[in-house]
Parts: sequence; C-alpha cells; structure tokens
Amino acid sequence: MKKKIAIIGGGNLGASIADGLIQSQFSQPKDITVTRRNLSALSRFAENGCIVHSDNKRAVKDSEIIILAVKPYNYADVVKELKPVLNPKKHVLVSVITGVWIEQLQKAIGKPVPVIRAMPNTAIAIQQSMTCIAHAGASAGQVTYIQQLFNQLGKSVMIDEKLMDAATVLGACGTAYAMRYIRANIQGGIEIGFDAITASLIAAQTIKGASELLLQKGTHPEYEIDKVTTPKGVTIAGLNEMEHQGFSSAIIKGLVTSYNRVLKV
Repeated sequence: MKKKIAIIGGGNLGASIADGLIQSQFSQPKDITVTRRNLSALSRFAENGCIVHSDNKRAVKDSEIIILAVKPYNYADVVKELKPVLNPKKHVLVSVITGVWIEQLQKAIGKPVPVIRAMPNTAIAIQQSMTCIAHAGASAGQVTYIQQLFNQLGKSVMIDEKLMDAATVLGACGTAYAMRYIRANIQGGIEIGFDAITASLIAAQTIKGASELLLQKGTHPEYEIDKVTTPKGVTIAGLNEMEHQGFSSAIIKGLVTSYNRVLKV
C-alpha cells in the first residue's frame, strides 16, 4: 500500500529524494509533499503534480512518512514546530540529517513516534545512492517500507546506528575518494596518449564495470583481480608498483583519518 510522503526541506538532498521517488514510480506525484521557504526552487515539482508549499505542519498532517531533510543546525527548531502534529499511531519520521542521532530526535519529539535514520550519498541524485539505515521504535513493516523506498534510489543496508559515522566515511566521503582515484586514472591516461575526454570516458566506465561485477556477482575484489593478472603480465606489474608506493595503505589511512575527524566534531 502506497503511503503519502512529506519531504520537509526541499534542498538538494530533499529534492533528489523526491526526484527519485517520482522517476522510479515508487510514489505518485500527488502523494508527495515537498516544503521549502523558497518555493520557486520547487516549481518543477509543482508542475509535475506534487504538493508544494512552506507549511511544514500542514505537510505532516497530510502525510504518513515524514522525511526530515533540513540542515543539522535547524533540526531542533523544525522538530519543535512539528511536535504538536506528530502522531505515533500514524507517522514514521525518517531523518537524513547528518550527525543527528535517533536519541536526539526522540528526545526532541517527546512522544513514541518511530524514528528511522538514513544516510544516503550524493549519487542519490541519479538513483544510485548507497544508503545506510538504522531505526528505533519502528515495526518490521515500517522498516521494510522505508528500505524499499531507499532501494528505489540505489541500494540500502540496515546497520547498527553506532556505525553511522563509519557509514558516512565509507559511503559518503567514499564518493570523493572514488572520484580522486578516477581523476588519477584520467591523468595517467592522458600521459600515455589519450585526450582528456576519451580518458575520462574509459576511466569512469571501467570503474562502473568493476563495481557492477562485485554487486551483481557477489565476488571478492581479489577474485576479479586474479582473472586479469597473468604471470609476468602488465596488470600485476602495475598493481605491485602501486602497492610499493603505498596505494592500499594510503586509502586505509585516509578512511581512518576521516573517521577520527568525525569523532572529534
């Protein structure tokens, strides 16, 4: 059964979620409400049949799934505004706010509304996000519905909330790390003879193909590596030189450094 969804905060992330839900046909536009102070930025949603306005309380009253996509510094004020109309028997609150924990939201709400926390990444804009999900007080059916929702926007996985900071580093910061690797591939491609446009295409599609091998076949990276490395071949020579230069170590150290920085924030 399809539910009415309110996206509180139609900024980049909130708008990307709305776009994905519409494009995947998970929800009909008429069942999606998007709120934002600057309504002109939401004109395309209004034109597509979504409900668009700036009244957060009205949006909550008219919906069942409430996706909170506001800035972290605004969440307390927004929850305070929504508190009188949040109904534990009707609503599920889904937070995509970075750094705000379920316990903080529950305390701010002050009533047993099911709270689900989701951490997507920027690829949600093209329905290719990796979204990590944690919850408290939600039923199995509610959790399944929200996971199905985010599966329309890429892939999702249920995790313990204590791993959400780590998920931010691996799944969100990880996009930047992957981009830096692709950029290095492009630079190397140019050095060995390709123009920038061709090198960019080859590098990006090669990374996409490598990722799809793991996702679709469920194999380990080393298994796929073994398939393209031959004795005294060019692939193993390049891999070994990268390792001599600290390739894997640099990536691991970068991940751990980012994670340690998250813990200090």
